[in-house]
Amino acid sequence: MNLRKLYTALLVSDLAVAEDWYGKLLGRRPDFRPMDTLVQWELGSSGGLQLSSDDNLAGKGAMSLVVDDVETERDRLDCLGIALGESMQGTYSTLAQVRDPDGNLIVLATPPSPSYPAA
Repeated sequence: MNLRKLYTALLVSDLAVAEDWYGKLLGRRPDFRPMDTLVQWELGSSGGLQLSSDDNLAGKGAMSLVVDDVETERDRLDCLGIALGESMQGTYSTLAQVRDPDGNLIVLATPPSPSYPAA
């Protein structure tokens, strides 16, 4: 397989509400609307995020976002009404969690600690 891009796709019950919430989380509006039931953000050359209200996507999802500084993002999101849970320091990185309006788990994490061994 020559993987060129990966999209995380989350099922949402109200696309307009989710678009607004994720717009705040990501700091911008989506890049594309490929279908009436789908919005999409490009998040770099190798990946992106899709939100869909099409129930062909099954179950709840989870997404991890690697950020430079969890506390900086906490301050930014708090001003927008998105409250992250407590920061947790692990051996891999620092992380904090929040659930979107549909219950999907969003994890903000710092890059791996330089002392963490590579696989």
